[in-house]
Amino acid sequence: MSTVDKMLIKGIRSFDPENKNVITFFKPLTLIVGPNGAGKTTIIECLKLSCTGELPPNSRSGHTFVHDPKVAGETETKGQIKLRFKTAAGKDVVCIRSFQLTQKASKMEFKAIESVLQTINPHTGEKVCLSYRCADMDREIPALMGVSKAILENVIFVHQDESNWPLQDPSTLKKKFDDIFSATRYTKALEVIKKLHKDQAQEIKTFRLKLENLQTLKDQAYRLHDSIAQDQEKSDALKTQMEDLKTNIEAVENKIRCTGTGMNELRKLQEQISTKATARSTYFTLRQQQYAALSEENEDTDEELKEWQTKFEERITLMETKIGKLEREMNDEKTSSSSLSVTMNDLTLEIGKLQAEANAHMSVKHKRDSAIRNIFTKHNLGAIPDAPFTDDVAMNLTNRIKARLSNLEDDLQDKKKSNDTHLEFLWGRYLRVNARYSEVDGQIQSKKESQVGISRRMKDKENERDAAEMELSKHNLARLDERERHMQIEVERKTLALGERDYDLIISQKRPEIYTLDHKIKALHREKDNITNDADDRVKLELKKDELERCKKKRKKIYDEHKDKIKSVLKWLPSEKDLKKEITQAFGSVDADYNGLNSKSQEAEQQLKFAQMKVDGARSRLSKFQKDLDAKRKHLNAKLQSITKVSVDINKYPKILKDAMDDRDKHRNQYNLAKGMRIMYDPYEKIARDSHKCPCCDRAFTPDEEDWFVKKQRATGTSSAEHMKVLEMVKSDAEDFFKQLDDLRGIYDEYVKLGKETIPLAEKDLEQLLADESEKAQTFEDLVSVLAQVKMDRDGAEDLLHPIETIDRHVQEIQDLEPQVQDLEYKLDSRGQGVRSLEEIQLELNSVQRARGAQRGSVTSWPKA
Repeated sequence: MSTVDKMLIKGIRSFDPENKNVITFFKPLTLIVGPNGAGKTTIIECLKLSCTGELPPNSRSGHTFVHDPKVAGETETKGQIKLRFKTAAGKDVVCIRSFQLTQKASKMEFKAIESVLQTINPHTGEKVCLSYRCADMDREIPALMGVSKAILENVIFVHQDESNWPLQDPSTLKKKFDDIFSATRYTKALEVIKKLHKDQAQEIKTFRLKLENLQTLKDQAYRLHDSIAQDQEKSDALKTQMEDLKTNIEAVENKIRCTGTGMNELRKLQEQISTKATARSTYFTLRQQQYAALSEENEDTDEELKEWQTKFEERITLMETKIGKLEREMNDEKTSSSSLSVTMNDLTLEIGKLQAEANAHMSVKHKRDSAIRNIFTKHNLGAIPDAPFTDDVAMNLTNRIKARLSNLEDDLQDKKKSNDTHLEFLWGRYLRVNARYSEVDGQIQSKKESQVGISRRMKDKENERDAAEMELSKHNLARLDERERHMQIEVERKTLALGERDYDLIISQKRPEIYTLDHKIKALHREKDNITNDADDRVKLELKKDELERCKKKRKKIYDEHKDKIKSVLKWLPSEKDLKKEITQAFGSVDADYNGLNSKSQEAEQQLKFAQMKVDGARSRLSKFQKDLDAKRKHLNAKLQSITKVSVDINKYPKILKDAMDDRDKHRNQYNLAKGMRIMYDPYEKIARDSHKCPCCDRAFTPDEEDWFVKKQRATGTSSAEHMKVLEMVKSDAEDFFKQLDDLRGIYDEYVKLGKETIPLAEKDLEQLLADESEKAQTFEDLVSVLAQVKMDRDGAEDLLHPIETIDRHVQEIQDLEPQVQDLEYKLDSRGQGVRSLEEIQLELNSVQRARGAQRGSVTSWPKA
């Protein structure tokens, strides 16, 4: 039976999209209680949607089913339903359905974004996720639950707005009942069964024809098999004959080989005989010739000749031994001579190589000595001994050169650094002089332009003057004289008016101002000269100011770029001075939390894996018990069927065993009773013959009665013997039947123990382990979600470490540069220069000179009283 365990709801109707709401369904009954609007119906709707994929009624195609983005203050909200249930086979499955609701410009857009089925691999214990289309998911889940979709929609998870469907019109009601009870499927199944029955009948006819044909082929095959067997027997007999013939042939061939060998040996002997005969005749002829050639006949006896021959042969043998020895010694000498020649050649080559290497080494030493002498002479490194140098002296001189070279390299690096610094300083001065040159050049150009303008105006004035003179020559001179006379009178009148004013007092007042302006001009000239003399300090001041301003801009830029991140991490904005401290502390705390949660999550993961291993072990044990139970059941069924010759239920084994035991006891009693009666009646014949009376009542027998009694007793004994054999056979069969059944008692007891004790206990342990695994899995998932959030915070703080280091470095540079700038400004102020530039002083000097010129002009232009 399929059961629902847990369901997670997030972002559905009134459920918050930011929080996970988990509902646990308890067994055997779960009651959902709450006020109106609390979400009771939403839980049923989520169950129905998870199992069937059908949206609830009046949800406007899902627009009102997912949490409203307007309520959340977002343009998009996401909803998720995660349902964990057990399939009809008892397998844990998690169904995940995700949705998205987006606020467009004029409408809402609903979309199902994910459908996933998550199971656990029984072999590895790992989670396996399979993505499905919505339609496939809607078919897969009812199949896993073992319940049709119609029952889930209309019976189990029926919505309260659709719960009155039994009161609808008949056509709709019929359709509902057909879907629930699968009536159309039954009709279709009957049609399919009839069609299959017809097809099977046709196939049976065809197979019967094929069977007859195969039977004919089988008979032919049997006949062929018999003929093949006969041929095989003949072939085996022929093979045996062939092997016997092969053995005979090998024996004959051996005889032929022996005969051929003898013939060859005989031929060789004949050849030797002919050879020896020829040699004998040759020796005989030679002997006769030598005998004829003898000058005198030797009179020694044969024994003496043989003795001389023996001595001669011994001497020849001794000489041959010496010759062989000398030949061996000669060969050894030749071998040693050749080896010595080879060695001498190798040594000659080696001596040549060593001589060449010695010459090369001497030339290298001469080059080394000359190079050392040249280096010492060229670079004046001190006195050196006379050549040639020993290895120690050369090593000492080389170390001196290396030390000098390292010193020169250090000096070179220092020079490079100082040159780089000086070059940077000169480049700055060049840039400033270039800027000043551009400014002065602009001023020169403007002055040239003003000079050209003044020349132009002078020419214009001269032209005006010439024109005035020409015009004056044209006017009446008398009239001009009259005008001049009037002007003279006006001048005299003005002179009398001016004479009445106290100009001496005004001049005495103006002279101190002129003196002050002269003093100020001298001070400006001195300041200008000091500025010229202290140009380096001013350049340094300007460089420091530029560097200070650049550091401030960089610091501000980095701070502005990461202001939002800093605020999100710290929830407030500290001062730049405390920024590094606060961020470092925040990162340290978040990192400690992350490490702690990470260790906890790892521990939880290990516990989860351990629990999963326990579950797998329990499942494997349960599966093993089930297999053992099935194996024992099959074994007992097979044994009972073979013993009883009929199909028997294994649960009737105790009754069958008891009946067999009763039957065995019954036949055993009958046999014992018959045996006792026979033992009792067997002596009656002998008693009757000996005592001639009845053994039972001691009545005397007549001869006829005695014969009749003996005859009857013998007939009874014969029949009782046959009856005893029958009873013994029946008893033996009953005992065998009971023994066979009793041998199965141990297996049956194990079977009963497995079914009633071991397997239920294993199932109970598995349920407890599964509950423990579920709890640990939920704990692990919670830790993973929290760890992910903490990791995001940690990554955010870690991302700020480098920018904060840069800001702190700029702050340190600013703190280092500000005292330097203040020192330079104070130094320049103490000299009376201030921090003004040369251009500012020149402008002030020009203005003061113009003022002094104006004062002097006013004093010299006024007449004295």
